[in-house]
Amino acid sequence: MKDIMKLSPSTSQFLVSAAFFPWSIKPIYGIVSDCIPIKQRKRVPYLIISSGLSLFPWLIIGLSEHLRSSSNLFTLMLIVQNLGSAMADVVIDAMIAEAVRSAGSEFAGDLQSLSWSSMAVGGIFGSLLGGYALSNLPINAIYIIFSALPLFQLVTCVFVKESSKGFDSTIDNAAHDHADDQNIDSAFAGQGSGESFKYVSTRRRKGARKKNKRRTLSKRSEGHEKHNKSVNLYSSLKSAFISLCTAFKQPAILRPMAWFFISNSAVPNISTVMFYYQTEVLHLEASFLGTARVIGWFSLMLGTYIYNRYLKHKKLRNILMFAHLGLAIITVLDILLVSRLHIQYGIADKYMVLWGSALADAINQFKMMPFLILSGQLCPPGIEGTLFALFMSINNLSSTLGSFLGAALTSALNISSVQFDNLALGLAVQLMGTLLPIGFLFLIPRDVTGLTSGYRPDHHFFWTGLVCIP
Repeated sequence: MKDIMKLSPSTSQFLVSAAFFPWSIKPIYGIVSDCIPIKQRKRVPYLIISSGLSLFPWLIIGLSEHLRSSSNLFTLMLIVQNLGSAMADVVIDAMIAEAVRSAGSEFAGDLQSLSWSSMAVGGIFGSLLGGYALSNLPINAIYIIFSALPLFQLVTCVFVKESSKGFDSTIDNAAHDHADDQNIDSAFAGQGSGESFKYVSTRRRKGARKKNKRRTLSKRSEGHEKHNKSVNLYSSLKSAFISLCTAFKQPAILRPMAWFFISNSAVPNISTVMFYYQTEVLHLEASFLGTARVIGWFSLMLGTYIYNRYLKHKKLRNILMFAHLGLAIITVLDILLVSRLHIQYGIADKYMVLWGSALADAINQFKMMPFLILSGQLCPPGIEGTLFALFMSINNLSSTLGSFLGAALTSALNISSVQFDNLALGLAVQLMGTLLPIGFLFLIPRDVTGLTSGYRPDHHFFWTGLVCIP
């Protein structure tokens, strides 16, 4: 967007935020996967569909120069690609939620740590490959290479095991009547050979009427069966929606989720502007920024380990407060970078960017891990994909709103690809937004820790630390 389409930072930020909108409606994918199985399975088929949606947009963009030069078409392809990625993420989240609920709270952190560590390993290899590709390969080849990962995901679907979903098969009474009619006809098929022609004709007329009756009953049976399937689907969707609303209305869920929503939406995200600044003003190469992302992924793994090893038994309020204070310090480092105050201390730009990236990813994990663990434990059986997807959509939607807020702030401050005079002011606004959620920590229950017990489907109530909410 910056080099080929020559878009401004605010426009790029807006389009990127719009492209990530499918991540904000994940409950729809969760409801569909939970309530509408395909071939008696509700996980693997949707993994295959989502992998295809993630695969083809990259191939199309890589093969079509017109799409790469059109911001609208390019954004549309990104929306489709993110639709596939979000759908796959919902299915995987549901599988993790099932595992978290069955494993118990003592292993919840371990399962989430394994999931995030696996993602971090993939991010490390992706960042290394991305840095090399940006420096040595044409852009169309890079997009085609991007399609290799969804292709690999599509292939691995073969190795995902999932038991068939049981269904109660019902037989309509008309079908039984149809079978009984056939048996009666067979029993009398050999009789009446010595009767008069008139009697035979009467039997034939009666037989024709019985056949017509059987056809009518058969059609009614088929129509009734389709009606039953529609009713069952409607009942399943209705039940999932009611369960979703019932679970989400619990204060044990609603209050923490409200805080996480505020904590993301109140902070204007101007990361795209910082990327423009790092490449246009600091003249940092793409390969170096890829290396910075590698450091960021390593720090994400470190943050996951630190949380799981030392912080998960601490009070959640304290964890979240120190996480936002740490993020505020990262924003101060960005202000120092833009103001060039670090130069007088002999600190190079590269080190400021590296340390900022590493610390930001590690500290974000201290905020994200309790959110994931809490979300996984609060999922009742049957709607794991739906409820977990709703929790993640709250996080994604609030982040998207923060990105839109950042784009509006960038436009209001007249920041462009060649004008960064007001960038420090924008970062100061971001700093105030980062500190704002600390004032809403009363929404988090006082005694809740990083291993808060979640929804217990066998007793139908919610546990929040030491408080039981019926």
